[in-house]
Amino acid sequence: MSVVAAAPAESAEPPVASPTGRGGASWRPHLLVAGLALALAGWVTNGLWQDPAGHVIAKNAGDQAFFEWLLGYGVYLLGHGADPFFTDLMNAPVGVNLAANTSITVFIVLFAPLTLLAGPQISFATILTLNLAAAAFTWYLFLHRHLVRPPAAAALGGLFCGFAPGFISHANGHLNWTAGWVAPLVLWWVLKLPEPRRWLRHGIILGVLVAVGFSIAAEGLFFTALATAVFLVTRSVLPGCRAAARAALPTVLAGLGVTAVVAGALLAYPLYMHFAGPQTFSGTGFNQAHYAEDIGAYLEYPTRSLAGWLGLGSDLAPNPTEETSYFGLPLMALTVVCIATLRRHARPGRFETLMALYAVGAVFLLLSLGPQLKVFKDTTGIKLPYAALMHLPLFDSALPGRFALVVACVIGILLALTADRLLTEPMPSVGEHTLWAAAFAVALVPLFPLPVLTGVRAPEPAFIADGIWKQYVSDGGVLTALPFATTDTADGQRWQAYTMARGGRQFRIPDGYFLGPGGPEGVGQIGATPRQTDWKFLRAALYGEVVPIGDYDREQTRADLAYWNVQAVFLPPQVTGSQGPVFRAALEITATDLFGEPEHVGGVLLWRIRPGIDPVARGN
Repeated sequence: MSVVAAAPAESAEPPVASPTGRGGASWRPHLLVAGLALALAGWVTNGLWQDPAGHVIAKNAGDQAFFEWLLGYGVYLLGHGADPFFTDLMNAPVGVNLAANTSITVFIVLFAPLTLLAGPQISFATILTLNLAAAAFTWYLFLHRHLVRPPAAAALGGLFCGFAPGFISHANGHLNWTAGWVAPLVLWWVLKLPEPRRWLRHGIILGVLVAVGFSIAAEGLFFTALATAVFLVTRSVLPGCRAAARAALPTVLAGLGVTAVVAGALLAYPLYMHFAGPQTFSGTGFNQAHYAEDIGAYLEYPTRSLAGWLGLGSDLAPNPTEETSYFGLPLMALTVVCIATLRRHARPGRFETLMALYAVGAVFLLLSLGPQLKVFKDTTGIKLPYAALMHLPLFDSALPGRFALVVACVIGILLALTADRLLTEPMPSVGEHTLWAAAFAVALVPLFPLPVLTGVRAPEPAFIADGIWKQYVSDGGVLTALPFATTDTADGQRWQAYTMARGGRQFRIPDGYFLGPGGPEGVGQIGATPRQTDWKFLRAALYGEVVPIGDYDREQTRADLAYWNVQAVFLPPQVTGSQGPVFRAALEITATDLFGEPEHVGGVLLWRIRPGIDPVARGN
């Protein structure tokens, strides 16, 4: 393997040669794998493609709405020259620090033309599909170039890395975590750093890749950097690699210095905004102990798999989007056998690579378990290393269960290495090949992914689609749908995304789904801190709660509307929440009690707000 700490010349493992065929023959395996990866990605996302405007990811509608909002903001960004890392279009009047959120800046800019032409719904489905396909194909190319000779072995490992249970789980709305192609691209150029006299070129390219990776999936880039460090340090300290590591160190450090300069220049402003900009925060809005992997989950099957379809899925994850391990007992047993077999048959030079790879898998498996060991839903009193790391910078913003995604990639590499051995080295008997083939089938077939579940979203009302809202709200004025936009009631954020994607005038909204300051002990929280008015409408929407409205309530609402500077409030004919339709009747009763009788405009109920007057006191 071509790595920074290469083994000495007499025992080094050479880079795997590319196919020697000329013309189309050398590209046929690549085209076949690319087509298969794209077909699988289309299969996983086909529920969205059936009706992009009407379907929504059932298990994580809030995140889909947030990413669609970002895609719409990309059009607004280019059309209005706005700040890519801060906006007051959401969470008016204080705004949102997008650098401290998952801003996917590269995606929103590159796909802005598609978003303008077809809408953020199409861009979302396109990026999600291409992410999954590109991850599998890039891992295939990486493995074929650096580790294995037969395309079939590289394809097996690449497809597993791209469509492992954890990444299928994150296909429930996460455009950042499904971008699994970032890791092999970064690794590819890290492994080029020791090449003599090319440190400047490789350092520049790696710096650009780091900047791109940060803008799409900062947490994933952190995992990639940490895994790379564990791998290289482990391999470099092994006896067979020490001399080569010392010899390569000056070139590598020079390349990394260039990488730091290039990435630092490209990321200077977003990093400043992330750590010191307005509306920034420390930590995360999520409970790290809750979002940690249960060790039993490694032996269970994911819900969106063939095994899950047969009733063997598990519920050990915090939610369906965080089933980050779920490899099943057969695959975990096969992984152990692969580890032992590869170690026993390791050639000189390959031994160090394997030991470093095993170290990465062990470290990340341990980190994924979080601060305290959980065994089949029972939290034990056993403290784990993450308890000492969880308050450190970078670790404090990570969710430990997601470290299992690196374990998935390690398993994919082990599968590729094992397949390479089976396909290139003579076996004692045909029966051994048959036994291995059966083991692979038993371990992998039950994990075949099923499409992500989709549900129906509320249709866009004509009030928004036809631009009727412009007659009631000034350019940059504040307009809100009922209920106010949150992760559980995302329609209002979605309507704003659609208007941004069309260009032209734009309104702002209070609240929204994002991460911002305001959590306990100064850490982040999900969304804005609710005020009396938005909390009243949220309770009505989610629980059907209708409470008597008095003048005190109207006075509170008048103050809240003045704080947000709301000019109009509207209620669409259909409203959907994260779990389906909400209690629209309760919303209408509450709004009518507060604001009086509505106007019927563009298919919605509309209440115009006169600053300092509405809602009008009624003396009751």
